[in-house]
Order: sequence, then C-alpha cells, then structure tokens
Amino acid sequence: MKLLSEDPVYLDAPTEAICRILSENSSKIIPVDGLVPTDDIEWIRMGTTVATNALLERNGERMALVITKGFKDLLFIGNQARPNIFDLKIVTPDVLYEDVVEVSERLVIHQVDCQINGNHPLLYNVDKSQIVEEWVKVDEEDLRKNLQIFLDKGIRCLAVVLMHSHINSDHEKEVKKIAQQMGFTHISLSSEVMAMEKIVSRGFTACADAYLTPHIKKYVESFSKGFQDHLKDVPVLFMQSNGGLTPVDQFIGSRAILSGPAGGVVGYALTTYNEQTRQPVIGFDMGGTSTDVSRYAGSFEVILENETAGVSIQAPQLDINTVAAGGGSRLFFRCGRYDVGPESARAHPGPVCYRKNGYLAVTDANLVLGRILPEFFPHIFGPGQNEPLDREGAYRAFQELSKEINAFDPSHNKSVEEIAMGFITIAVEAMCKPIRVLTEARGYDTSKHVLASFGGAGGQHACAIAKALGMSTIFIHKYSGLLSAYGIALANVSCEKQESTAYIYEKVKSGFKIIHVPFASLKQKESLVFEPQLNMKYVGTSVAILVSTADLQDSGICDFKYGDFEAAFLKRYKREFGFTIDAKSIILDDIIVKGTAKSEVPQAQEIARADSPPKIEKIASCYLDNMFIDTKVYLLNNLTYGHKVEGPAIIIDKNCTILVESDCVASITKYGDIEIKVSTGKNNKVVGTTLDRIQLSIFSHRFMSTAEQMGRVLQRTSLSTNIKERLDFSCAMFGSDGGLVANAPHIPVHLGAMQETIKYQIKMLGGSLKEGDVLLSNHPSAGGTHLPDLTVITPVFYSGVEKPVFFVASRGHHADIGGTTPGSMPPNSKTIFEEGAVFKSFKIVENGVFQEESLKEALFAPKQYPGCSGTRNLKDNISDLKAQIAANNKGILLIKNLIDEYGLDVVQAYMSYIQKNAEDVVREMLKDIALATKVRILI
Repeated sequence: MKLLSEDPVYLDAPTEAICRILSENSSKIIPVDGLVPTDDIEWIRMGTTVATNALLERNGERMALVITKGFKDLLFIGNQARPNIFDLKIVTPDVLYEDVVEVSERLVIHQVDCQINGNHPLLYNVDKSQIVEEWVKVDEEDLRKNLQIFLDKGIRCLAVVLMHSHINSDHEKEVKKIAQQMGFTHISLSSEVMAMEKIVSRGFTACADAYLTPHIKKYVESFSKGFQDHLKDVPVLFMQSNGGLTPVDQFIGSRAILSGPAGGVVGYALTTYNEQTRQPVIGFDMGGTSTDVSRYAGSFEVILENETAGVSIQAPQLDINTVAAGGGSRLFFRCGRYDVGPESARAHPGPVCYRKNGYLAVTDANLVLGRILPEFFPHIFGPGQNEPLDREGAYRAFQELSKEINAFDPSHNKSVEEIAMGFITIAVEAMCKPIRVLTEARGYDTSKHVLASFGGAGGQHACAIAKALGMSTIFIHKYSGLLSAYGIALANVSCEKQESTAYIYEKVKSGFKIIHVPFASLKQKESLVFEPQLNMKYVGTSVAILVSTADLQDSGICDFKYGDFEAAFLKRYKREFGFTIDAKSIILDDIIVKGTAKSEVPQAQEIARADSPPKIEKIASCYLDNMFIDTKVYLLNNLTYGHKVEGPAIIIDKNCTILVESDCVASITKYGDIEIKVSTGKNNKVVGTTLDRIQLSIFSHRFMSTAEQMGRVLQRTSLSTNIKERLDFSCAMFGSDGGLVANAPHIPVHLGAMQETIKYQIKMLGGSLKEGDVLLSNHPSAGGTHLPDLTVITPVFYSGVEKPVFFVASRGHHADIGGTTPGSMPPNSKTIFEEGAVFKSFKIVENGVFQEESLKEALFAPKQYPGCSGTRNLKDNISDLKAQIAANNKGILLIKNLIDEYGLDVVQAYMSYIQKNAEDVVREMLKDIALATKVRILI
C-alpha cells in the first residue's frame, strides 16, 4: 500500500497505512477514531523522515549547549564553510541550541616532548593509548547556577560538549549527573553520541542528538497511542542511517537522519547483488522530492560524517548522494534556459495533476507524454481524495509555459510535447550527475554496474538513465515501488560501539583487544555477527578512511582473527587519492565494532513459467523518439517467468510504472522480478550547431559536471591541507579563445581571474603550443591573484585540428613557495621575489614529460635574493602540482568523450552559446538591479 506522506485527511501516514492493511486483510472493523487492534500484528519496522524534517524545518526540541569555558562561540563559528559561495547575501548558518553556558573545566592532551610544566592528574582513554591531563576540575557550584537559568527559561534538554571528551569522558559524565539531579530530562553527551576527535563535528552531532531525540520520542509515543495497549507487546524497530534496525527505545536523533533512504539501499543490496558474478550495483531511488543514488559491491559503503540541513552529523551512515530531481521537481524557464528544480511541489499541494492548485513538475511532463496512464492510478487526488490524475490540467499548464518559451525564442516554435520531453531529458541528466560522482569520480567504470531502479518514479526513467550512462542491465524488483519498505522488513538488527584510539598500526597489528558490543539484550545469540572496522589515517594528516576486511572470524568471545587492515587501507587510499605515502606511519583514529543480529530473509518463491505470450492490456499512445508511438501496455501481475517484453512498452504495477524504451527488452525472472537489457550501441545524438535551449541546459549540466569532477580528482590526489581539506582550489574549462565556459562552485577570486591567465598564454605562446604541453603560471601580470595560487593549464588538441580546441585549468593555493616568510604572503614585501617563486609561462610538462628538475630550480630561485628562501615544502608543491595535472587530465577525458558523443563542432558551438547565455543572465540581473534602485537602463 502506498499513501501520500502528507495529507490533511489523516494525521499520520504510517498509522493510516497499518489501519487500512488490517481492514483489508481481516474481518475486523476499525472505527475511524478508534485504537488500532494489535492481535494480528507480529512486528512493526519503520523508516522515518521525522528527524530529517525536524532539521530542515527547525522544529526540534528546545535545547541548550554546555561547553568548555573559552569556547562559547565555537559551534556558532563552525567550520566557516559557505555552501553557496557565489551568494552575495551571506547568511550565517543558525545553530540548534537556544542558549549556551561555559563550564569551568579543562582537559589537555598529555605530550611528553612539549608539555607545559605542571603536576596535573593524568586521565586515560579506555585502552590507555591516549592520555590527558586534568588542568581544571568541573566547578559544580558555578555549573549549577548557570544551569538553573536554563530551567527557569523552560529548557529541559542539553548537549554537553567538552574538550577532549572523546579521550576521557569523566567530566562530561559529571556534568550529566549534576544536570539530571537538577531535573533536565534529556542530556546528550558528545562522548556517548560519537566519541571521535574534531570537537566541532562532535559538537554539532551532540546538538543534533539533543535537538532531535526528544522530538523522535514524542513522535513514537504519539504513534504508539494510536494502537491498543500502546504497542506494549509488539516489537517496534526503526531503521538507522547505517542500514541496521534498532529497538525503538535505542533510536536516537543522530542515527536517524537517513532512516528512510537507508531501507532502499538494504532492499536492492539483498535483492539485486549477485554473489556469483559480483557485479557492482548502483541504486537509483527516485521519489517525489528528490533522487537518492548509492553503490553496493558486496558491502555497504559507509561514511562517518555528512551534512544535513547545514548541520554536520558525525555518525556511521550509508553513503547516499541526493539530487533535487524527483517526480515533484518543479519546471521553470529562466533567462533562456530550461531548469528542473531544485524547488519541489512536494506531496501537498503537489504537481498540477494532483488537482490541488499545485505546480508544474516532472510528473506532469510524464503524464502529458503518455508515460503515466491515469486509468491505472488510484483515484486519490483532488480535495476529496477521490479523483484521478488530471492530464488536461497538466497539458493546460504546459500550454501556458510554451507561450512564454516561444515568445522568448520565436525562431523555434516548440510544441507542448517537445517542451515536456526537454524537461524530462534535463531531469535525466541531473540524475546522472550523482551517479557519475559515485563511479567515475572514484575510479569505477559506470558501464560495468547494474542499475537497480526503485521508488515510485524510478521505473519511468530507468532506461533513459541507463542509456545515458552506457549501462546494459537494469534490475527492477517486483516490489520496486515499495523497495525501501521491503528493505526495512529484511534488514538486520544492529548495534555499534566505537572508541577513540591513537595506536600506530605497525605496533599493534599483531593483536589488540576489541571492544565488547552490548548485545546481551538480543535473544538469538547464535545468529550474531561482529564486524570490526578501523578508522585509519597517515600520521600528520587528518583525512581518515574507514576500512574493514571480509575474512573475520568470531571465536565466540569477541576475540577476532584479523584480516590485513593495512592492506585494505592502502588499497582504498590508492584508489581514492591516487597514491600512498611510504614515509609515513599509519595511525588508528577509531575502532568501531558493528554487531548484527541476522534477520531471516525469506526464500524468494519461484513463479510459474509462461506457457503463452504475454497479455497486452491495451495500446497507449506514448511520446518516444520525438513522436507519439503506439505502445503496448502490460500488467505486471499478468506477466510470468520467461515472458519477454520488447520496447516500446509500459509495464504497470499497482505501485509503479515502468517504461521500456525502444531498443530495450524486459524479461521476467523466475522470481517475478524484471530485468531489462539496454542496447549499448553507439547512441547517435542528432544535435546540430543551431541553438536549442533544451540542449543548452543539457550541455550546461555536462560542462559543470566536468569541472566538478576535476575538483574531486584534485581534492583526492592532492597532499596538502590547503587543497585536500581547506578546499582552496578551483577548476574550470575554457574555450579555444581562453574565455570561461564552465566552472565548479569553487573560489570566486580564482575563477574571475583564471580566464585572463589562459588568454595570456594564448597571446604569449600562440601557435607554439603542442600536444603534451602543460603550463604553470602565477604572475599577477599574467592573470594571477597572489603568488601562492599556482595555476596549471592544459591545452587540449583534437584529431585533425592544429590549434587547441579548448583549455582546462586548475588553480590551487600552495602553503609555501618561498620568499621572506613561511606561507609566502609577507605584508611588507618590496619585490615580487620576496613573496616566492614566480612563473609566467612555465612548461611544467613538455612533450608529455614532467619537468621536475626545472621545476625544483624555479621553486628554489627566491633564495638568491637577500632575506629570501626557496620553497619550504617542495614535496607538497610537487605532489599538489601533479594532482592539478591529474585533475586537468580528468577534464580532458570527459570533454573528449563528449566530443566523441556529439562532434567537435556541436560541443564548441554550445560552449559559445553558454557564454552568451551567461552574458544574457548578467544583463537581466543588472536590469533588475537598475529597476529596483530606479537607475536608468542603458542597454
């Protein structure tokens, strides 16, 4: 059963769904305002967006922050990240806490070699691998006085975040004890929520937990009250962000953010991945508001930190990438471009076709094109929840939009269908972008993956997604429209225990005591599986990687026979970053043990083999290949093992619609699932050099995606903190004249000047540039900013063309390039060499050969001047410059693939069109400013 998540007709969708299911499957009559009987309920397993929505809407519980004295504004300052770096209206991210109090207490890291003298008590972490000194004990009297102020304001929830509590939590526990005595009802300790280093992330996580957990508890209590006996004898389990279930009393806010999407990942992992072929799978979960993509290759890909609604959450969570392109994504025509999202029509009022005065959305486009058939949808729309989807209303809304589009560009009088199809194509490209991030940007071949499509809208676009990415196989489970719920039903109950350490791996790899996982409450102990994971990094760096090994055996007493974690770390590091660091030791930041109680996965039931051709339910008119085509419609319930459905066709299930496009063949497996084979022959796109505004949006996505992937390669392969962690770099691509075409959302000051650097090289070197040349420049007269910003430029040649057809460039801030002061930014310099090494048109690569000796000579050149030094960090300079070259090479590969796909003349034409469109957008913006400020418009 599928219901709208929000609807004024009922208070709570899960309760309403359970009530309807019980009514349909039993003879009991459940009164409208009565309690739901529990006699027929064995268990309830849920995924919820309660926590995510509370963060997005900022309607969690009132709470206050308790933090070490001197750090009152630490979380307000945060990490100074600007998500929308080009936004001139900079809004400081709001904090979750209502008030803050400083605690007079202090723990300090114990360092033998450089510790300030003092006879302070020593405190240890659990395994005694880390030591802190207790410089100041908790001032209880002062703390009580300050906490009383919170109580007087009505605040009953606290987040306690004290320095170095991830090593020793005694002070946090003391604060909690005092707060409980005073009457606070919920207290989240950062050391209990996630005992990891990085106090800012740990603090955000503790605040999120204190803000969300009471809110979740209230929701659970309210949900339980809708049932007889408040579900006292019914096991209720909730899905966590890491893909495991947990009992309702252990479900906390910081582990609930991805509760809903995690179920879908578990669902396709258990139903799509083949242990024999071990072909990796991309999960494609398209819903109403957004699309979630993820990857599974035999184990869940987990990250330890992610940001949701501006709040950094430090907790194990599945690596799920989200793009604001779903069935409810709104459609716009802005400044000559078609845009899909990021605004959403949401479930209420929804798209136009929902009959609630909604907005034009992707669902409307599919309906107008005949890809959604209203007669097969339930009549649950309109104010009375009793009407079908409104195709006529959606068509009228597109007619209005078509007038605006055709008035803007009269030379291309587009039909409603062409416009709707254009929006669908752009939405497909937007959804391809996060898939490329999970595959291409991480060194995987996208085409080697299976596409597991699910979600209510996934089947409508799966073939188009697969074609765009060169994937040959689509798998759609028979419960694809409900796969997130199905995955939650199949998921395992899990619990994690984590401790912070500071071991040098080489010294302890022969064996160390693992953490005991508190699973005493679980009954089926014979089904428990324990998996240790190590968060590892190189000494002197702060980028840690969570690694695990497959060959772990339980001796029965939590004493594991370990696999080779070091080899696993080095393999993962090499794949992620492109190199390993031989001279540095590996340190263990954290030990995490995940205990799992395996759920019984029901054996899939084989269905009968087909003994006759599939029954055609009707012939529909569907817009495909730029025309309406007679399309066979089948009901999934009428298809059985062995049936093959050749595209174009539509397969209807009660919870989803599956479009089988031309050159695709769908087969029904012996378990009733759908496998679609997609033709991977060369997809000849008929796109001319004349401007088409639909293609303008598509090329804009592709060019920007190229720049973004260049940035990810640079971040992954660089070595310095400035580039890898501070992200002080920019990547962009430029036309043959050096003009900027597309950039990722990197550093504005870089991007504004980079095209002048390219144009300077063209002016100076002209026709002397050859394939295999790479240039280095940082001089202010050559388009540079300040000297530490080194720009690497690669001219790109294409077969049969003598001059560069375009350029790619990456600019990164190097921590030191010599000069009078470390950092190469002296405030009192009188000559340019006092600021460091200078490059105007330096060939860092010539004829494909990296000019390392010449580079070293140039980087050390400033030392010949009085009071100056050459570079103080040559190794990082060389590594980061190689990373910039690698980033450029990634851009070249992607653009050459685009040229192979469309042709050089088309790609170059759309480079020019995008530049012209950018000019038009800026002109419109300036006109708006002039009108708003009552200034005369000149152009």
